[in-house]
Amino acid sequence: MRKVVSLLLILSFGVVFAFPQAKQKSVSQFEEVEPFKIKRGSSFSASTSRPNQDEPQNPQIPNGKIARDFSEALDIIRKNYVDGKSVNYNEVTKSAIDSMLHALDPHSNYYDSAEYQELLTNQQSEYFGIGATIANYEKTGEINTFVIATFPDSPAFRAGLRFGDKILAVNGEKMAGKNSSVVRDKVRGKKGSVVRILIERGDTRRQETVEIRRNRVPQPTIPDAYLLREGIGYVDMSEGFNYTTSEELNVALSELKKQGMTSMILDLRENTGGILDQAVKVAERFLPAGSVIVTQRGRFTIDNRVWRAANKTPETMPLVVLVNDSSASASEIVAGAMQDYDRALIVGENTFGKGLVQSIIDLPFGSGLTLTTAKYYTPSGRSIQRDYSKAGFYDYFNHKTAIADQTKPEAKTITGRKVFGGDGITPDEIVKNRIFNDTELELLDPIFFFSLELANGKIAGFENYKISGQTRFGQRIRPVDFPVSDEILKAFKTFIAQTGKWKFLSSAVEAEKTYIKTRIRYNLITNAFGTVAANQVLIEDDKQVAKAVENLPRAGQLALLASKARQKQK
Repeated sequence: MRKVVSLLLILSFGVVFAFPQAKQKSVSQFEEVEPFKIKRGSSFSASTSRPNQDEPQNPQIPNGKIARDFSEALDIIRKNYVDGKSVNYNEVTKSAIDSMLHALDPHSNYYDSAEYQELLTNQQSEYFGIGATIANYEKTGEINTFVIATFPDSPAFRAGLRFGDKILAVNGEKMAGKNSSVVRDKVRGKKGSVVRILIERGDTRRQETVEIRRNRVPQPTIPDAYLLREGIGYVDMSEGFNYTTSEELNVALSELKKQGMTSMILDLRENTGGILDQAVKVAERFLPAGSVIVTQRGRFTIDNRVWRAANKTPETMPLVVLVNDSSASASEIVAGAMQDYDRALIVGENTFGKGLVQSIIDLPFGSGLTLTTAKYYTPSGRSIQRDYSKAGFYDYFNHKTAIADQTKPEAKTITGRKVFGGDGITPDEIVKNRIFNDTELELLDPIFFFSLELANGKIAGFENYKISGQTRFGQRIRPVDFPVSDEILKAFKTFIAQTGKWKFLSSAVEAEKTYIKTRIRYNLITNAFGTVAANQVLIEDDKQVAKAVENLPRAGQLALLASKARQKQK
């Protein structure tokens, strides 16, 4: 214990990240589905940094004394606390260190060995597990966890798991009534280990035990890229910035250009951040060589850096960048650079507002620490970090700490447009995302179970909708793929009328018919082609994407003005 505390004081720095905010996805065998969302949902320095060994310690708080005090406190708890023998000292230690770090800022965190391994693995665009997506649904008063989709060539795919399979038990432990995050944690484990899952097949209701050997599961940061319509490319960069992001973008751009892309939408919504080095490489694909992309300022000389574009042949096509309140850290660096240089039009909602850089610190016993060691600034000099000094964690991470416009620091873009700091990136075109009402949320369960019956050929008159065989990945959906007609809507109304718990929703079917049709088709496409293809259904009904398409000509004009302004500066 003393060794751990001492190392917290004698910081042994590793690589540097500007870490994602609290909504960062955990790495696991399963990625929990959030079906109500329109979409499915760190700066890095190439050199490592070391603490200044000559930096004077606080003479009033010797390292050894702090270590002894902490050890003595634990010893007192162990000897005197009423349940001292059953205390989880890992949790006590974690809570103590976290409380110390959170007194500094919301983004410095301590990770026990399991959490730290997740954190490091997440940066590799892969994890070790079975490769499936799950979610909770309720029909008869009890919550159960269902397989929604598997990943291409994953252990779950090879084991034959499919849309609608109910997870009854994991390694003999019943899962009924448990949250899908609990089920996820029960399923995940070491590479090469075997997990035994008792499932109830969605089509036959037959129970069987499936043994799956956990393995590497790729987790790309660009799940999809395709032409929305003629000439307009759409790149979904929603899964953070990992070591593979820039290469994934290179591949996506190459393929889209072959298909005739002349303008582009880069979707950074739900992108909670990651490795700054990759964010810089993404930004420089669109900025001329020499352009400052981000500046980092910290306590030590090694933490003071300026990243500039090195690309002598940047993309010149019109560009719109989509953001929302989950776009944070590295994604804000990209959006901020695009906005400051007027290279792209930013559309969507105000971003999260995280401008702090964390360093990774290795600790004994496989644990680790992320400590804020610098701040970053956009090319115009803006810090987009929101104030966290007067708000609790809940308010801060739920974006309830915005500041008034008149108090925001002002800056100018390359063409002279006003932009502001201190509260994330404010879009050039603010478009609020759709907020689902209570009725629509209530409809999610019956829509799922109806879709399952429809896909299994059990809805009378619609047996031709039956989906057989394994998922066919890599499909580009067409209007003729699983259209949902008014007749299917009537069948859905009959379906919910037969279940007492859902009868009250019958009167809402007509008012919510567009929503219901979209969700049924989404489920059918998920079953047949996987979640990546199914997200295209939601994009078609996405008003932020529609606004992005509408603003592409304006984005092109803005980029042209910026180019002229840059020439004048020369």
